[in-house]
Amino acid sequence: MSAFFMELVSRTDEARREFETNSRVLDIVANGLNLERYRKLLLELYHVVWHFNPTCAAAACRITDQHRDVRYFLYDHMNEEKGHEEWVLNDLQVVGVSGEQARAYEPTLVMLGLNGYNYWSADRRHPCSVLGMLYALEVVASVYGGQMTAAITESLLLEGDRGISFISSHATLDAEHLADLRVVLNKIEDEPAQAAVIESTVFNFHQFGRVLESV
Repeated sequence: MSAFFMELVSRTDEARREFETNSRVLDIVANGLNLERYRKLLLELYHVVWHFNPTCAAAACRITDQHRDVRYFLYDHMNEEKGHEEWVLNDLQVVGVSGEQARAYEPTLVMLGLNGYNYWSADRRHPCSVLGMLYALEVVASVYGGQMTAAITESLLLEGDRGISFISSHATLDAEHLADLRVVLNKIEDEPAQAAVIESTVFNFHQFGRVLESV
């Protein structure tokens, strides 16, 4: 079996470190966010989640039988992620933003760039690139989500997981998803697919850092 997962970790480590040492990320982890900035973060995250399954679907419909394990993995993963945008909307409701306001929100250019790249890469680059999106976002959620949850909860004086349920729950869920993702990544042995996953991972770490800088 290929050891691609460990190669992916190694070859994208610089991008991950750039993300975790970003001054804005460090500030959020240490000090949380004020109400206005937290609202904007959730509004941006809504567009990550709303486009997550459509991006996966765009990839799944182009994946050949050579990578059928990836296709089946995406089917299962999309089913698990279905409806998670409602979690974001629930948190927004708690902090004073209605569902109507959330759906009318225009995402930042950096968010448009994040989603645009992921759609383009799935459709034009290589459909397996979507696994790079999954890997980067799940690392961010599982490694840093818990710290951000604690800091934001304290800075906004939130009670329990009210208003922070999306970030809090994904800190745990995505740690479990990473284990499943490792298995399917290790089944990818051809160089074009591997290269696409690596490029996508590097871009998603980079661009998600820019998203956090924008809030």
